[in-house]
Amino acid sequence: MAELATIARPYAEALFKTASSDGSAILAWLDEMAVVTADARLLAFAASPKASVQQVYDLVCGVLKTPLDARAQNFLRTVIDNRRLSALPEVAAQFRALTNAKSGSSDALVYSAFPIGEQQLAEVSSVLEKRFARKLNVSVALQPELIGGIRVVVGDEVLDTSVKARLEQMKVALTA
Repeated sequence: MAELATIARPYAEALFKTASSDGSAILAWLDEMAVVTADARLLAFAASPKASVQQVYDLVCGVLKTPLDARAQNFLRTVIDNRRLSALPEVAAQFRALTNAKSGSSDALVYSAFPIGEQQLAEVSSVLEKRFARKLNVSVALQPELIGGIRVVVGDEVLDTSVKARLEQMKVALTA
């Protein structure tokens, strides 16, 4: 949604300008806020004219697992005061993009059929960084339907070495 991105951009840029070297700390609480505020019930409560700004703030803070520092509290209050709570997931995405651009890295999501251990993840990360020719921030998501192997998504690039993908390729080859 273009207008949501337009609404989120000033918040992400302002937050990025205040982040000197603690971008990862900001990203941690910003991502958590984004997950919490993506809930439709919370957004419906926040949009209600009966809900005060303080009630919405208390609800969001009550759901968050980590306590917020002063900067995070001020940011959250500003977003709630301006009725922009629904834009927080997009703010987090744009802040992450700005942080990645500054550090010259990209986010990589590795889908795996089975849990990946720390040592294996380090090896996979090293191979992927060589393959994509840039530093990667790797995160893992389980996707049992892959059967085996991994599927890697870096921006708009996809590297699929899963058993499911190979079976699909074989199916297409046999039916052609």
